[in-house]
Amino acid sequence: MSSEQVAPRVVTQLKPGDRTVVIGAGPAGLTAAYLLSKQGHRVTVLEADDIVGGISRTAQYKGYRFDIGGHRFFTKIKPVEDLWYEILGEDFISVPRLSRIHYDGKFFDYPLKAMNALRGLGLWNAITIMLSYLRWHWWPNPVEENFEQWVTNRFGKKLYSIFFKTYTEKVWGIPCTEIRAEWAAQRIQGLSLAKAILSAANLNRRSDSIKTLINEFQYPRLGPGQMWETCTDRIRGMGNEVLLRHYAHAIELRGGRVVAVRAKTDQGEARFECEHVINTSAVRSLVRALEPAVPAPVAEAAEGLKYRDFLVVALMLEARDLFPDNWIYIHTPGVKVGRIQNFNNWSQAMVPVEGHTCLGLEYFCFKGDGLWESKDADLVKLATEEFLSLGLAPAHTKVVDGAVIRMPKAYPIYDSAYRGHLDAVRAHIDAIPNLHTVGRNGMHKYNNADHSMLTAMFALENMRGAKHDVWAVNTDYEYHEEQKVEEQQIGGRTGAAAAAAG
Repeated sequence: MSSEQVAPRVVTQLKPGDRTVVIGAGPAGLTAAYLLSKQGHRVTVLEADDIVGGISRTAQYKGYRFDIGGHRFFTKIKPVEDLWYEILGEDFISVPRLSRIHYDGKFFDYPLKAMNALRGLGLWNAITIMLSYLRWHWWPNPVEENFEQWVTNRFGKKLYSIFFKTYTEKVWGIPCTEIRAEWAAQRIQGLSLAKAILSAANLNRRSDSIKTLINEFQYPRLGPGQMWETCTDRIRGMGNEVLLRHYAHAIELRGGRVVAVRAKTDQGEARFECEHVINTSAVRSLVRALEPAVPAPVAEAAEGLKYRDFLVVALMLEARDLFPDNWIYIHTPGVKVGRIQNFNNWSQAMVPVEGHTCLGLEYFCFKGDGLWESKDADLVKLATEEFLSLGLAPAHTKVVDGAVIRMPKAYPIYDSAYRGHLDAVRAHIDAIPNLHTVGRNGMHKYNNADHSMLTAMFALENMRGAKHDVWAVNTDYEYHEEQKVEEQQIGGRTGAAAAAAG
């Protein structure tokens, strides 16, 4: 039975005096802890790392602040928007939205715009792209099981091979034919060559059903981590605990219910008795932690779930105004870097030295491979050489410092086998009535921060009698940064609302 067809699970109801342990201090975990704290419940958050925010953290190095990936704050979920503003108040800034693709020494709009792409690739390529598009438009792949089929049906095989295949395989480390189509639908849904042509011709304003992308977004002045640092302070201020360097390695069950969580700490093992557990750690880690051990088929399914790891090399340069983008996708062959953030273009408050720029060069890898195991100094050297080779700054630009942040399990992989594995694990987890797993890694689902937060909100409502299917969040494939063209963005909060895209 697929995850969209299961009956509502039986959930233990939350009672006054109940204790809840939250595993993980990312957006989903801290949302749950904050809302429970506001309602007067006892909560303990266990975070294995020494910083809150998960992949939405903001790292700090010698006064510089930089993201682990880019996070634009734009959502269509009103409760999430309200919570963002409740936590940060007016400490948001409005930031122009600009991302482009760097390919073969040229810039292309992202998402792709037809005229821009066709002009940039030259006349002959433009002709072959249009012929390829028409061929796949009239004779598409009859099924769309994988990423290649999904993109080819919307852009044609030629444009797919230029702008999608190489970059996507760099990001995920597996062939596009092994990536499920639903990942494409979540990330680039609603965009096609035909819609791009309509947009370029300004014809989309004639229809409510045609959408465009937002022109600006909201952003915490000190980076997305500011949201979760402030949230942590609020939780502690309400008398509850957010404990760092507490790795939850064992979840004790008795009679089919969770009774306690054990964590490894710098002072030894700590045990936390509880009536509820809200998990945001990776599904694979969750299954490994359950005691007694799960049946062998469930354990094997959990081990079959795969993750893509990630590292960012922050470079500090003696230069300003290098390029106007929030980030640039690097499709140019011959370099390992996948994306380059320019944190000056997110918030000047994140760069403490006047006349300097802080860049984040993102590398996708697997924990234990050559990139992951490289020394920090070697990664800084690689990032410096690759950035300068791309021509994004004058050749004489001086890199004055660098730092490396590694992020394991950054992206759950939607390979050809993941759905069967996840359904098997879900059936086992859902049978535990006081264990609730939410968030990106907790559900092995490529959610943005707003959808991760919504899963936590739904889990709490289920603990009070609601019947939400938490696993169905973000299955409608509504693109996160689209809005109908009639909606007006006038800075600050808007009707379309402010989704951390990361």
